[in-house]
Amino acid sequence: MDYLRRIRLARVHEELRRKEPGQVTVTDVAHRWGFTHRGRFAGAYRRRYGVTPSATLHKTHG
Repeated sequence: MDYLRRIRLARVHEELRRKEPGQVTVTDVAHRWGFTHRGRFAGAYRRRYGVTPSATLHKTHG
C-alpha cells in the first residue's frame, strides 16, 4: 500500500506542477488519483514534498 500511495502522490505532484491555477483544483486532482480524504491527502503530500499541494499548484515555493 505504501508503494501505491507514493506512486499516486507522485502523479498528483506532477499534475499540479504542470497545470496552472484555474485549470484544475487540488481537490479535483487528488480525487482523480484516488485520494478522497482531503486532510490525510494534504498531510501525506506535505510529508513527501515539504510543501502543501496548493503551493505546488500556485508555484509559491521556489
